[in-house]
Amino acid sequence: MPDVTVKTFDELDNYGGQFLYAGKGLGVTAWGMNVERLPAGWSEYPHHDHAEDGQEEVYVVIDGKAVLEADGERWELERGMLARVGAGQKRKITPGEDGVTLLAIGGTPGKPFEPRS
Repeated sequence: MPDVTVKTFDELDNYGGQFLYAGKGLGVTAWGMNVERLPAGWSEYPHHDHAEDGQEEVYVVIDGKAVLEADGERWELERGMLARVGAGQKRKITPGEDGVTLLAIGGTPGKPFEPRS
């Protein structure tokens, strides 16, 4: 049997209502990966960084639009775009008028990935 796992978003466990454990659901052990489904008008995305754990993040816009904010600068993101954010950089994502679906991928350079339980 091939070492392949295929799932739909609806088959993934969620946390916090808007976030799906994509990496955990697929059995990924090399990096962290979540799907973030943020509805229009949702303002609860945390303004955060990963300075403590050193984790870089890459956001891939799967559908919709969003604004990424960091240090007073704004980047308009839309389907097919990618954005990398360094570990120590505080960031916030605000979904566009139709919401946004993102794939967030994270890992700490030079360190093995440690999945959250």
